[in-house]
Amino acid sequence: MKLQLPAYFLFTLLLSPLLILAQSNCKVLLPEIDSIYDGKCKKGLANGEGIAIGKDTYQGKFKKGWPDGFGVYTWSTGEVYEGDFVEGVKDGEGVYRFFTNNRDTALVGLWKDDVYIGPKPMKPKVMQSVAIDRHTFRKNSDVQNRVLIDFRQNGGQNPNISGLLITADSGYEFSLGNTHGFKDMTFPVTMLVKYTTPNKLQTRQVYCIFEFVIYEPGDWAVDLFN
Repeated sequence: MKLQLPAYFLFTLLLSPLLILAQSNCKVLLPEIDSIYDGKCKKGLANGEGIAIGKDTYQGKFKKGWPDGFGVYTWSTGEVYEGDFVEGVKDGEGVYRFFTNNRDTALVGLWKDDVYIGPKPMKPKVMQSVAIDRHTFRKNSDVQNRVLIDFRQNGGQNPNISGLLITADSGYEFSLGNTHGFKDMTFPVTMLVKYTTPNKLQTRQVYCIFEFVIYEPGDWAVDLFN
């Protein structure tokens, strides 16, 4: 009687020598996945797309021997993390799935140095916009909590603002030259901006309204273009 091997077993037998050869020429620096490696290599280290197998398994991006970039890490105990890595640890946006209290559980959000820091903050939301050609939101840092509003027109600052009114549901109003805003606020913060300005052709006055919510704490810059 001829023995029929399952297709997946035959595939594993055929692939194993290639994986072992790849591992002999290319090193993975994370001990939990350093037994077998198949993928791109640079200067003897896993670098680029690849799959590494040891006690645990990782498939995704590598850099200088470490999981680095987007990938999927599966622990021998069944937990799975799908998301961003930096030098072998969870760092960035991702989903960690595990089983606890007799049910499947998932942590979705942001990670820093292998520690879960919370859900991904919502993007700023515009509540109303009247006579505003376009707008931008930019977070500069986490050093302080403030929102700076700059008025732009025809490629530069717009100095022809009159009747300016800015309100916020927390913080203190302040100015830096032609830039206005609030500082020491509590997030999420809702802000309302009203002002009058000439149009681009300087032929008539337009009344502008811009109301928005910023959810994530930090030092923000908002540019309003007319």
